Amino acid sequence: MYGENVRPNSQAPSAVPALGTLLVDTSRADRVGEFRGVAGPYWSLRPVGGGAEWEVEPRHARPAVLIEQLRARTARLNARSRGEVL
Repeated sequence: MYGENVRPNSQAPSAVPALGTLLVDTSRADRVGEFRGVAGPYWSLRPVGGGAEWEVEPRHARPAVLIEQLRARTARLNARSRGEVL
């Protein structure tokens, strides 16, 4: 059965995602980032809510499922409440 929180079973992305789409970088311990654009053969991602961008090969990126999106946004809000980010 396929549900909203099931990881997609695709190895290669079919198209470039829309700006702001949350993706998981599987080459960096499943780090979640917002898609910012294409930089040569790489996709640029940045942490949810801002920060330093990083690049990932498209084959190592997949769409974030709902629980991963929630965790990333909650982590950002918690850091903000502690005064670690603006």
